[in-house]
Amino acid sequence: MKTIGLIGGMSWESTIPYYRIINEAVKDRLGGLHSAKIILYSVEFDEIERCQSSGDWEKSGGILGRAAQGLEAAGADFLLICTNTMHKVAPQIASMVHIPILHIADAAAGALEQHRVRRVGLLGTKYTMTQDFYKQRLTDRGIDVLIPDEADIDLVNDVIFHELCVGELKDASRREFQRIIGRLAERGAEGVILGCTEIGLLIHQADSPLPVFDTTLIHARRAAELALDG
Repeated sequence: MKTIGLIGGMSWESTIPYYRIINEAVKDRLGGLHSAKIILYSVEFDEIERCQSSGDWEKSGGILGRAAQGLEAAGADFLLICTNTMHKVAPQIASMVHIPILHIADAAAGALEQHRVRRVGLLGTKYTMTQDFYKQRLTDRGIDVLIPDEADIDLVNDVIFHELCVGELKDASRREFQRIIGRLAERGAEGVILGCTEIGLLIHQADSPLPVFDTTLIHARRAAELALDG
C-alpha cells in the first residue's frame, strides 16, 4: 500500500471528510482492520486566504510547496491538495517535489467521462469558476463547462468563505444553490461539479436536479485506488 500525503486545512472542515472517505474505501476493499497509510500537513487557512485575496499566488504556492516537501520527506508516495482552488498553484508545488500530485480536476474529469457527461455546470470559489487553471483541464478532455452568472458567482463564493468554511450550513443557502443548479440545467448542463471541497457539506444528490459530482468524494476515492493499485 502506498502512503498518501494530504495538504489540508483549506478549510479543515473539508479536510476531515478526506480522511474518512479514504479510510472507508480502503476498508471496503481490504476488509478487517485495514486502513489507509496517510500523512497530513494541515496549513493555516487564514494565511492562505490572505494570499488569495491579495493575488499573491506565488507566496501561497511556496507555503504549500514547503508543506509538500515535508510530506515527501516524511514518506508520502504521492500528494493530494485537499482543495480545488489551490490547484491554481499545483505546477509550482509540483516543481518543488519529486513525487506526483493527484490533480483534483483530472479525478473529476475521469468521473464525468465514466458517466458520459460532456456538458457540466461548475460551482466553486470565484477563482475556480472564472479562471482557467481548473476549467481548462476539463475542456482539454472534451468537456464543456458552464458557470453561473456574475451575481450568482458572488453568492456562491460568499457562502463558501463566510458560511461553509466556518462550519455554518444554512437552509437558505442550500435553496439558493438549488436555484443556481436549476439554472445550469436549463442551459443544458448534464451534471454539476461541486468544485469546492466545502460544497459537499451543504449539497447532496437529493438536493440537486442534476447528477452531482462531489470533488471531495471523487478525489479521496481515487486516492485510495491509487494507494492500493498504483
